Amino acid sequence: MCKRFRYAGRVRSYDDLCGLARALAAVGERWALLVVRELLLGPKRFSDLSRGLPTMSQNVLSARLRELERAGVVTRRVLGPPASARVYELTPRGRELEESLLALGRWGSRQPLPATGQLSVDALMLALRTTYDPGPATGPQPPVGLRLGADRFVAEAGPAGLRVTRGAGERCAATVDTDPRTLLEVVYGYLPRDEAERRGALRVTGERQAAERFLGSFTRPVTTGDAGAAPAAG
Repeated sequence: MCKRFRYAGRVRSYDDLCGLARALAAVGERWALLVVRELLLGPKRFSDLSRGLPTMSQNVLSARLRELERAGVVTRRVLGPPASARVYELTPRGRELEESLLALGRWGSRQPLPATGQLSVDALMLALRTTYDPGPATGPQPPVGLRLGADRFVAEAGPAGLRVTRGAGERCAATVDTDPRTLLEVVYGYLPRDEAERRGALRVTGERQAAERFLGSFTRPVTTGDAGAAPAAG
């Protein structure tokens, strides 16, 4: 006899005892995993989450955050002075979803691109991780800094994959200063790097070879219906 699970104060059940069904009961609601995606690189204020998910209403965002909190995936805390702002962040259990999200991202990158849509900065970082191709590299590559408007990241690439962390990074061999749209177009071959530099849309400081190696280490997903136009990013 199948037991109906009471989850987070309400009944939600697939009448299925397997772990996948129980996982979907926790994070399977629409938008839930995208909220998790936006928190992979660190805590965010509600307004930052809303900015990264511009087509999600604030009421729905509030509901998803409450559900994810009850599921033990997300927690809230108040930053110390001078910020004193309330932020949301993943719990250790929430961080366990990272590998699953990367696998889903790789799988989804081969799906047809929609005619319209945007890509948040954090979503772009996830896309870079899922399409990174180390090629013949035999060891870790020097870290490369990414300046995307007000956002700062450090990318550390190697044979095992790409690690991206939020922050300026003082030990980067090179820094790429650009905007999300240009970075997407360059790494996926929609826009030649030298052309982006000529336009002033991309600037490299530090070891140029390290930056060029990084920018050339991504495989553009081949999807059904790919018309050759880059999706919006930012």
